[in-house]
Formats: sequence, C-alpha cells, structure tokens
Amino acid sequence: MFKIQSKYMPTGDQPEAIDSIVEKFNHGEKRQTLLGVTGSGKTFTMANVIKRIGKPTLVLAHNKTLAGQLYNEFKDLFPENHVEYFISYYDYYQPEAYVVSSDTYIEKDAQINEEIDEMRHAATAALMDFKDVIVIASVSCIYGIGDPSDYKDSMLCIRVGETYPRKKLYQRLVEMQFERNDFEFKRGTFRYRGDVLEIIPPSEHSKGIKIEFFDDEVERIRTFDCVTGASIEDVMFANVFAATHFVTNKNKLEEALRRIREELKITKEKFIMEGKPLEAERIEQRTKYDLEMLEQTGTCSGVENYSRHLALREEGETPATLLDFFPDDFLLIVDESHVTLPQVRGMYNGDRARKMNLVNYGFRLPSALDNRPLKFEEFDRKLDKALFVSATPAEFESKYPITEQIIRPTGLLDPIVEIRKTLGQVDDIYAEIIEHAKKNERVLVTTLTIKMSEDLTDYLKKMGCKVAYLHSEIKALERLEILRSLREGKYDVLVGINLLREGLDLPEVSLVCILDADKQGFLRSERSLIQTIGRAARNANGKVILYADTISDAMRVAIDETKRRRTIQNNYNEKHGITPKTIKKEIPKSLTVKKMDGIDDVISNEYHKNMTKEEKEYLILELEEEMKAYAKDLNFEAAAQIRDAILELKAQK
Repeated sequence: MFKIQSKYMPTGDQPEAIDSIVEKFNHGEKRQTLLGVTGSGKTFTMANVIKRIGKPTLVLAHNKTLAGQLYNEFKDLFPENHVEYFISYYDYYQPEAYVVSSDTYIEKDAQINEEIDEMRHAATAALMDFKDVIVIASVSCIYGIGDPSDYKDSMLCIRVGETYPRKKLYQRLVEMQFERNDFEFKRGTFRYRGDVLEIIPPSEHSKGIKIEFFDDEVERIRTFDCVTGASIEDVMFANVFAATHFVTNKNKLEEALRRIREELKITKEKFIMEGKPLEAERIEQRTKYDLEMLEQTGTCSGVENYSRHLALREEGETPATLLDFFPDDFLLIVDESHVTLPQVRGMYNGDRARKMNLVNYGFRLPSALDNRPLKFEEFDRKLDKALFVSATPAEFESKYPITEQIIRPTGLLDPIVEIRKTLGQVDDIYAEIIEHAKKNERVLVTTLTIKMSEDLTDYLKKMGCKVAYLHSEIKALERLEILRSLREGKYDVLVGINLLREGLDLPEVSLVCILDADKQGFLRSERSLIQTIGRAARNANGKVILYADTISDAMRVAIDETKRRRTIQNNYNEKHGITPKTIKKEIPKSLTVKKMDGIDDVISNEYHKNMTKEEKEYLILELEEEMKAYAKDLNFEAAAQIRDAILELKAQK
C-alpha cells in the first residue's frame, strides 16, 4: 500500500534496524524501541518500517514543531499515499477556568486556525475512506472528539443516477452542521441555485462538490475550483462528512437532552442540600441555555462538555479519540518517546484538576469531567503495534526489545568526553574558549545555578571573551538574536543552565563544558547528560568536558554509552572509508520590520524599548502577519517565538 519515493536508500545500520523491527513485529512482538542517535536518519527508518508493515499508521510527536517537521518529511517520502496532519487547531487557547482564591471565572477564549481544522477533518475522512493513511499528530490527539460511529453514520453518500428528495437533502446537511451561505462560500457551507447544489466539505477549502439534479435524480457530480468555479473532474459518487467531529443523530440527541436534564436536576438538588444556592442557580441557568441551543441548532458553545451524553456513554467511560478512527491493527510510532510518553501520562490529571473547580462551583455539570484526554492505561490498551523512538529511551521504553541505530550518514561521531577536576575550572574554560575561537568554533557552558552562570559570564567578559548568558528571563526576541549571533561569530561562548530546554541546533558548537557534572538531579541524570553531550555531535571536532571531583553513576553511564557509540561509528567509518563532515546549516536572517519612516531595523531589546506607542502597534501588526505566515507553513517553532515577542510588546504598551 505504501510507496516511498526518495533518491536515498537505507545506509549504515539502517537496513539492519529496519529488518529487525519488521521481523519482530511479524513474529508477534507488540512493543519495540528504536534507539537512534541524533542525525542517524530515524525518520527514514520509520518510513521504511511503515512501508514494510503496511498498516495505517499514527506518528505521535510531543509538540507542533516536531509534528510539522515530520509531516513535511513524510509528505515528501510518500507523495502517492494519504499523509495527514492532526494537531490542536487553536492559534490561541485560553481554557475555561475558575480561580477560587480571587473568585475569578475565566471564559474559554480561543482562535481556531481554519487550515489546521481542515487538515484534522481531512485526517478523519481519510481514515474512513482509505487504508494507506499516515497521520502525524501531536499529543492533543488523545483528547476526546466525536464518536467515529456517529461520524461515519452521519456521512452523506451521493451517487449519480440515484434519487434524493432535495428538501430532505438540504435538511440533512443542516443536521450535519453545514451552514447555508450564498455569499461567503467557505468550508462547511452549501448553497443551491435552481437544480444545482454546491458543497464545500470541512476537509477542503479550495475544492467543492457540484451536484446537478433532474427533478430529484442526481444527473451529474463534479468537483470544481472554489475560486474560479472551473470544473476539475466528473465523479460517480461523493462522500460528504459532517462539518464537526461532535455530531449525533436525532434519536441520540433526544436521549442526550433527557440525560442532561436528569443530571441537572440531581446536581441542583445536591448544591441546595449542601447550602450552595448560588452554585445551584448558576448551573441551572447555564445548562438550560445550552439545552435550548442544542434543541434548536444541534450544537452550543462548549458542546464538547456534553460529549458523554451526546455519545450516550456512562460516567467514567473511555472517550472516543483519534485513535478510535484507526482500525484495530494500526501501527503507532512515538517519536522522542522519552518526552512524548510522559506528556501522554500527565495530561489527564492536569485537565481534571482544572475542571474540578468548574464543577464544584456550578459552572459545569459533573459530566464535563468526561470530556477529557485518555488516561495512560486507556491509551496503552488501544494500541496494537507500537514503536518507541528515542536517542535516550526512558525506563518505560527500555523494558521492551531495543533495536539500535548508531551510524550517521554524515559519518559524524559522538564527541570525545573528558573528565577534569573542578580546581581551576574557570581558567581552564577560558583557555578552551580562546583555543576554539581561533578555529572559528563555538562553545557552550552549562551550570547548575543562576549565580554561577552570572558570575562566570561576568568573569569571561572581563577577560575579553565574546560571551552571552542565556536564561529564562531573556525575552523571545532577544533569545533569537543571541542564538543567531552565536552562530555568526559575534559571540564565541554561550553560558546557561538548561541548554536542553532551548532546543538548540548549532553545528558551529564543537565544545560543551558541563560544570558540576557529578551532582545529583534531573539536569545531571544519565539521560540529560547524554542529551547535553549530543549538543557537540553536529561538529566533526566535537568534544565534551565534564568538570567533577567524583564520577557519579549517571556520569559513568553517559560516558560509557558515548564511548560505545563512538567506537561503533568509528569502526564503521574506517571500514567504509568515510570522513566525518560537520553539518552545514543556513543561519536564519535577523527579524526585521519596517518602521513608520520606512527604515529597516533589527528588533533588539533596546530598540523596541525606545519605540513610541504607535510604532509598537504597527510592529505588532507586522509581527502578527509574520506569525500567521509561519503557522501556515507549519513552522510552529518560529510562529511560537514571534507570538512570545508579540506578548512582550503588548505588555510594554
């Protein structure tokens, strides 16, 4: 079913890794782990596993940025198959909440990204219609959405030659949450003129369906361009899915309304018995309004809070999610599993804690608690075959059979690791910085405390080093400029505490210095040390210095693992005559914006402090346009950074 199009073939230890994973799945193994170092081509390995297994596949990532990168890569690798994208469709999201300490109710405020919503619908529709489907999703896919059976049952299938009473057909579209709109023709709308019905499905924005009738008989169906109106092709049938994932039929809706009224009665009586008349009045008013909207239109604001009743589920029953749209024997691939799986594990409790306040103070019925993400146990039960992918598998993934992928196509080795005493460490770091600066290479220094970072930065500045301190209080725009300046050579060294959190990808860095490497804690755990050591693995001259007076267990594991990988890589390079080459990566341009007088200026921290209110407002508008452009291109990392910058500017107005 799946066909890869690429000029590359599996190399290094990729063929062995692919064969091993596929063979274990075929012999009944249900859970596996791929330990693949950074830069070893894990995505290409995943693609080949998908091709060989031949099942609908869900690829799970821990954030939108990674999901966007994977979507683009898989789209290129599988151009003839259905590669879809399913992430949270909010550009901005403020969840409904109640702050008890200040008696503040925060209404849900969200801005939906229409293009991402379209892609979500395209994903669920593809899973209903095809088998060669790969869905790239963020962790938001474990949140409850509409029931797949209701979604499928609501599907409208129209065929040429069949008879459809048009009045009933229009009524059916309204029940499917389509909106009749003769003027603004967009996703999820329809219009009819004479004997022609035109529909734009929720999974499309540029291509519509035109249905021509002779009396009540369908005479012709064709797709057309929504902008030009030009016909694209004639088809014999058209499947139209509901305009929302939360959809139900009339009989179910009547039963759901009865259940909601019954729950309202019980909840109101409970509040009165507890001596809470305000909460009783509040829940009655809010719920009655929602009931009226559901009766009249089939939906309401916050309809997802009634999802348990609309799906006729019982209290505590597992909600339907994207996973339920897949067949039982689908393949799951979890990328960066050491980060993604803890997110999956933690989402349920965080969601429930927020909603408990809403329920306890009469803003929502208790059934709102069942509009929730999956518990980890529920998530695990829904899986058939699962492949966990990480350079540093956590304890959960490590208990399953592990396949290693250590060789990089670039020939790059894991860095050399040295241990040096803490006595005289600052002077030693200074000497290393000078040495690497002569070779036009950069240095990262990571400490455990803010004070140590600040003191070290001050000392290096006094010694004449071009140094910057990267910490949590540095704002988004300034952080972007610092990282860019480091790559350009305006800085030779970057000092910070948690350099993993920054998501740094800096090929110019050839040395990483880790202070207090022997201390206990998350930042000096074996996984954190291995990840930090990996910051120097993008440069052919990569080296890491651990400053410590003792060798901790975590240090020993990280050092031994790095040496083991380096030996395997080096032996492979010698056998095949490969010379390691530093990764070449383009340095991004500085963020600029046109001022009122038309002069381009770098948006530095000092620059926007001195701007007038009008200039800031103009700058915010420019940045919002740029943010939306990045989001449209699925570059969510850049979009998020610009969003943070906008928030900073708004706070200064």
